Amino acid sequence: MKINLASSEKFRNRHISPSEKDLQAMLKTIRVDSLETLIDETIPQNIRLKHPLQLPPPLSENLFLKSFKATVGKNQIFKSYIGLGYYDTLLPGVIQRNILENPGWYTAYTPYQAEIAQGRLEALINFQTMVSELTGMELANASLLDEGTAAAEAMTMLYASKGRSKKKATTFFIDEKVFEQTKEVLKTRASPVGIALKIGPLSDLDLTDPDLFGVLLQYPNSDGEVINYNGLVASAKENEVSTAFSTDLLSLTLLKPPGEMGADVVIGSTQRFGIPMGFGGPHAAFFATKEAYKRQIPGRIIGVSVDKSGNNAYRMALQTREQHIKRERATSNICTAQVLLAVMAGMYAVYHGPKGLKAIASRTHGLAVMTAEWLKLLGFEQVNEAYFDTIRINVDEVQKEKIRAFALSKKLNFRYENNYILLSFDQAKTRQDVVEIFEVFAKSTNKLQLEIPEIPSQIESTIPSSLERESKYLEHEVFQKYHSEHEMLRYLKKLENKDLSLVHSMISLGSCTMKLNATTEMIPVTWPEIGQLHPFAPQNQAAGYYEMFQDLRNWLSEITGFADTSLQPNSGAQGEYAGLMVIRAYHQSRNEEFRNVVLIPSSAHGTNPASAVMAGMKVVIIPCDEKGNIDVPAFKEKAAAHKDQLAALMVTYPSTHGVFEEAIREICDLVHEYGGQVYMDGANMNAQVGLTSPGMIGADVCHLNLHKTFCIPHGGGGPGIGPICVTKHLVPFLPGNPFVKTGGTAAITPISAAPFGSASILPIPYAYIAMMGEEGLSKATKVAILNANYIKKRLESDFPILYTGTNGRAAHEMILDCRSFKEFGVEVEDIAKRLMDYGFHAPTVSFPVPGTLMVEPTESESKEELDRFCDAMLSIRQEIREVVEGIADKSSNVLKNAPHTAAIIISDNWDFPYSREKAAYPLPFVKESKFWPSVGRIDAAYGDRNLMCSCIPTSEFSTEEV
Repeated sequence: MKINLASSEKFRNRHISPSEKDLQAMLKTIRVDSLETLIDETIPQNIRLKHPLQLPPPLSENLFLKSFKATVGKNQIFKSYIGLGYYDTLLPGVIQRNILENPGWYTAYTPYQAEIAQGRLEALINFQTMVSELTGMELANASLLDEGTAAAEAMTMLYASKGRSKKKATTFFIDEKVFEQTKEVLKTRASPVGIALKIGPLSDLDLTDPDLFGVLLQYPNSDGEVINYNGLVASAKENEVSTAFSTDLLSLTLLKPPGEMGADVVIGSTQRFGIPMGFGGPHAAFFATKEAYKRQIPGRIIGVSVDKSGNNAYRMALQTREQHIKRERATSNICTAQVLLAVMAGMYAVYHGPKGLKAIASRTHGLAVMTAEWLKLLGFEQVNEAYFDTIRINVDEVQKEKIRAFALSKKLNFRYENNYILLSFDQAKTRQDVVEIFEVFAKSTNKLQLEIPEIPSQIESTIPSSLERESKYLEHEVFQKYHSEHEMLRYLKKLENKDLSLVHSMISLGSCTMKLNATTEMIPVTWPEIGQLHPFAPQNQAAGYYEMFQDLRNWLSEITGFADTSLQPNSGAQGEYAGLMVIRAYHQSRNEEFRNVVLIPSSAHGTNPASAVMAGMKVVIIPCDEKGNIDVPAFKEKAAAHKDQLAALMVTYPSTHGVFEEAIREICDLVHEYGGQVYMDGANMNAQVGLTSPGMIGADVCHLNLHKTFCIPHGGGGPGIGPICVTKHLVPFLPGNPFVKTGGTAAITPISAAPFGSASILPIPYAYIAMMGEEGLSKATKVAILNANYIKKRLESDFPILYTGTNGRAAHEMILDCRSFKEFGVEVEDIAKRLMDYGFHAPTVSFPVPGTLMVEPTESESKEELDRFCDAMLSIRQEIREVVEGIADKSSNVLKNAPHTAAIIISDNWDFPYSREKAAYPLPFVKESKFWPSVGRIDAAYGDRNLMCSCIPTSEFSTEEV
């Protein structure tokens, strides 16, 4: 026997589930002789790549981890006192292990199917309750992307909600003491929609200005000062000017909350509630407001409703997908949130409770006070009259540079601004750290002989009584009872068990690409070299990060066929917006500001028109033909009609209908002929990688959903990353940052608060590409297309496939037409809910075509799992047939009553005209591993009529739980 010493495990064989034997069986089923033949029949030849991707050879999982450990080992972890919204924190191990590192939490989908998402929904209700009570506001949403973009959402919401006397007002005032990165994001978002920003000291604020509609304040401000804004807010109200506060939740355990001052909106970041700094993200922003704004609040709100049996149940309320309903009339393009991070932050509050949070805040404040007093002994002046965690020390230029040198030698990062040194304290700092700071400052004054003062066990607060918090918070039982680790562990597991995720079964959602998030890809996320860096730390301390950024930019540019990439946008919708803003800047650079029309196919994601409007563009919708493709004659007509104002075409490729449109090159060429640019939505990039590319079809810019195609977990609706890749002439306009040099030579202002967006989860796509290599990535795309066509073949006789390509092939997804069942009383929602009884999450419901299901299996699902899903769908089709033929009751059948909970199945009162077994175990495989929905079908309308968005009193829960 000869032994091959060169053989090694190939990661691609782990990621791509079907075996070679299964691949051959599936190819036989769809009647092609090879994967190559299938791809030739699916992707037009004129856009196929001519050469393989130029990527490094793939690494095994073991070698990748060793190699990447060496790379990120080049990062230097200094102790950070920089602040500005990013702080060291201590994530409880029970939350790290059981949420952040737990696929039961991080592989779940957005909770549109609420009956199988009650765990996450309860966790998000905890988050909303925490935010609304700490801020003193009536209503909070279930998180936004970061503090900067949350401030922008506050500004645009207040702009869209102006009272009658302010209808023509366009000025928004920003206190100069708002965080710099927030001001820069506001600049990006204000200009395209006609908002005029005025940034300056509060002494310049004229509340009687008839053109002023809103004010943004930072509390505590960027200098660390805490100011009483009672009078300012009262005066603003008298002048019908709205007030928004950007604040720090931890400080609000000690400080009077903005809601008690009369604020209209309160935003901020929950980063310091246990979430690592991660070089900038991801972190869950919060958004709280008055109930009067409940119809305008951006993002998602979790509300309470009832299920079919009258039990309380959670669901996403109100404008669940506002931009998909309102499209170009939407005021926000927010489609995702930071669900996983919001869950963690909420659980941090649950674990510590109000007393624990106040103790953390008090100690943080106490360390700042202690440091100020000790530095005074050295002759340094601390200039903040009132402060929470940040002190500001007056120094001359010589002293400042001395202190900087001594601090860096001790691996300490302070903040240096003009003639001040600012020190921000946090949960991770100790009294010994104050000693270290004292020694650094003492060294700079030649007072080394001065004895270190005695370390006190207690210290007096400097917060004035007028700003001390008197109101109570977090009194609900959930924040009182889970303070031991064992009880917390059981609570987290109880919630996890209510949620269906990829650990249970495939989630076949079209365009959402719910694929494997491999463990090896996830491991580095919790390494300290990744998590403990401040985003504004000196660049030489982040050499490992910058090496990863450069590699990833190169790889993504190669994959897309473009010249360069920005990693800054922290969601797909942010990527859309970034791409359009880059196009806008390009036209402006050519003195063609008049180019403001965007052509968008009717099949596009709802975020496309919403993003276009936010970028100051006018939307012109292009219809689709009967085959689901862009109607080329109509496109040519509208393009010609708007050629002088044409800014861009936004196109999803392959289309949202799951087809590689053959006219795509012709379409792109015409846009360029008229002086426009082509933006490609990268939602369906999973069908392109290694086989074609945005560059090949003629696009100029695309965004990539790294949380889809490139394996970042969905996390129940976030985190995500939406970098943009651009052609050479757009590179100069890639987004910048006020603290760190990023972007191009003519960079637009930032899209996100942190220079590299959600940097700490970039190791996931980095690992995926590094371990797959060119051959693995290309094969993954081919198998994704095969898996889709296999499902299509198995289901097409029972569920008509709405659109296919020229050769009858689907891309990586397809649309099942269920509209004909409506005639017999069966809605597409009934199919979605019935799938829960089979242990599956529904495909995408009623998008992009109402009354349909959009299915995408991905390459990481095995033939066995595909067959289970197909068997379930075919079984449901038979159940529909029974209704059609009158065998089953039209109003009371397994479809209409789905999902069936365990409590319903074991109830003594079984009055349904079908058996319990048919309801609960419709196919043999269901018995092997039954997933029980925790509530019955939820009444959505009831929840919107009776909006309740905070924790339910425990007494109101049904005691019957199985």
